[in-house]
Amino acid sequence: MADYGNPAHARALVDLLDAYARDPAGGGTPLTDAVLAGLPTALAARPQAFSVIAFDGPQPVGLVNCIEGFSTFACRPLVNVHDVVVLQSHRGQRITQRMLARVEEEAVARGACKLTLEVLQGNAPALRAYEREGFAGYQLDPAFGAAMFLQKKL
Repeated sequence: MADYGNPAHARALVDLLDAYARDPAGGGTPLTDAVLAGLPTALAARPQAFSVIAFDGPQPVGLVNCIEGFSTFACRPLVNVHDVVVLQSHRGQRITQRMLARVEEEAVARGACKLTLEVLQGNAPALRAYEREGFAGYQLDPAFGAAMFLQKKL
């Protein structure tokens, strides 16, 4: 589990997230200086947030950021897997799977009823990795179709 107060973990967090943001799958735009400077402190201020960082020796190579939410239907917490990053140089080594296993352990410890995440339709390698780990599309009744992820920027 990442320690947001640990300078090495804080640096790894922002470096990995910035690498993801710069990738076309992450939008292709670097993080702002304000985000780079403030993200570890902002996450540390939120007890519902946690992150997992994967290392190859001393090199940080993977990151998962999570935010605990709440399922009203289950009356229990849920954990949203918000960011999943693996450096290009380390893809295909099942780093995502190992990080998600650690996320699942933490979610169970928090009493969560489920993990949620969103993935772009065109990110086939990530979608395959998530499906291998048991993630599937969400629907209540097939007549109403699959859930869609929407946003409104403020």
